[in-house]
Amino acid sequence: MTANSSTQLWIYDTTLRDGTQREGLSVSIEDKLRIARRLDQLGIPFIEGGWPGANPKDVQFFWHLQEEPLQQAEIVAFCNTRRPEKTAAGDPMLQAILAAGTRWVTIVGKSWDLHVTEGLRTTLAENLAMIQDTIEYLRSQGRRVIYDAEHWFDGYKRNPDYALQTLQTAISAGAEWIVLCDTNGGTLPHEITQIVTDVVNSTPGDTQLGIHTHNDSDTAVANALGGVMAGVRMVQGTMNGYGERCGNANLCSLIPNLQLKLGYKCIEDNQLSQLTETSRFVSEVVNLAPDEHAPFVGRSAFAHKGGLHVSAVERNPLTYEHMQPEQVGNRRRIVISEQSGVSNVLAKARTFGIELDKNNPTTGQILQRLKLLESEGYQFEAAEASFELLMREALGSRQPFFEIKGFQVHCDLVEGKETTNALATVKVTVNGKDILEAAEGNGPVAALDAALRKALMNFYPHIAEFELTDYKVRILNGHTGTRAKTRVLVESRNAHLRWTTVGVSTNILEASYQAVVEGLEYGLLLHSQAEAALSTSS
Repeated sequence: MTANSSTQLWIYDTTLRDGTQREGLSVSIEDKLRIARRLDQLGIPFIEGGWPGANPKDVQFFWHLQEEPLQQAEIVAFCNTRRPEKTAAGDPMLQAILAAGTRWVTIVGKSWDLHVTEGLRTTLAENLAMIQDTIEYLRSQGRRVIYDAEHWFDGYKRNPDYALQTLQTAISAGAEWIVLCDTNGGTLPHEITQIVTDVVNSTPGDTQLGIHTHNDSDTAVANALGGVMAGVRMVQGTMNGYGERCGNANLCSLIPNLQLKLGYKCIEDNQLSQLTETSRFVSEVVNLAPDEHAPFVGRSAFAHKGGLHVSAVERNPLTYEHMQPEQVGNRRRIVISEQSGVSNVLAKARTFGIELDKNNPTTGQILQRLKLLESEGYQFEAAEASFELLMREALGSRQPFFEIKGFQVHCDLVEGKETTNALATVKVTVNGKDILEAAEGNGPVAALDAALRKALMNFYPHIAEFELTDYKVRILNGHTGTRAKTRVLVESRNAHLRWTTVGVSTNILEASYQAVVEGLEYGLLLHSQAEAALSTSS
């Protein structure tokens, strides 16, 4: 079934509430505000901001947005139904919700009789009263209500009559949206489709249904898609699938699947092209490494490694791509490895702005050099900056920004201290001038990086903009013990780009030195190219 392009779906993002329940994820108020504003730019119509009253951070977050509202998105406050044997008007929790000042409120209530009797320790009748009283009270205070039916699918499978009563109660009390939640994430797509169909047939024809799925069975996206095709019109999820346990339905997969594959309208096409950038922005703000293999938005989503694949994609991208990467703001990448052929080298050269001919002897030399180095442990598919430098060296166009004459690193391990004090000394030649510098760091690599920067700063002050963002070490042949060869990958960035360089040696400091030095060199190359482009345009 393919929808008409005019069929509107309402995307509801819960990254700032459900997403932050992911283990290891923590955000400040400023982080939440930055993410909310970026989601607003993406065109998300509903953004759940958190649970005001549950913690001071969420209270302040809603206050900030009262003072500086979003451009188009509705910010939504989240809360439980009132407590058993209380009144909604007298529940302080609901007063905090009202104080948040949002037009929309999402109320979560129990659908599963097990949770009513075991979790809330109350009666089934009282649970219905809690749902009704809470929604009616919020409606009387001028709020519009989205009702999240928690554990809906589990509850329906155990006691369908009672589960449906909870929905009917919420509808009669004035909830405008009824969201069916697979809270434990254990329901499979065929069950979702059947149960949503049952709900459609058991509720008034004008009932607006939504779906909220978790990924504990690795089917959250499929479950949400099945729900939409069975009739729901609101889809809840999180950016990058963040969430408790195994996460929530990933909006970075859901939105393009719904819009590009099934023909529903979620956001504008120009906003969809911001999806990859938004995904990476959110991962940066929450300080989690992006999933490079994520569908649609990962760096590897449109990466091609096998020589035959590359050759075919060069002729027609449809041969190995299910869509145009630009539609979601991503790009095609040609991966260089020992499996590469001439097609890979030629395609990769073009991404660097280098035109090579397959009949040029240098092309074959680059390919052979690549395969030799990878047999020694280098990995250029993860270190494209190093490969560009290798290619430019073969072509005689590698700029000699500086030359390392030598380095020394001295470490002091003080018993009882968690950090290792290190002193690095480097000798560098720049423009025929020798510079000797030393610097300290909380480890040998940090000290070496600091000494190099110190030596180069007077010649290249913009080097202060470069930041070492990741450092990975892998032992390549562990069976040789301490004589094992080590591969080091260093990721660096400036204000606009990221790049990765590689070093390999039986000496971990030597491998680190190679990667760090090439990281600085590549940053200088990018800066010189940007300056050249600027002078040409002016």
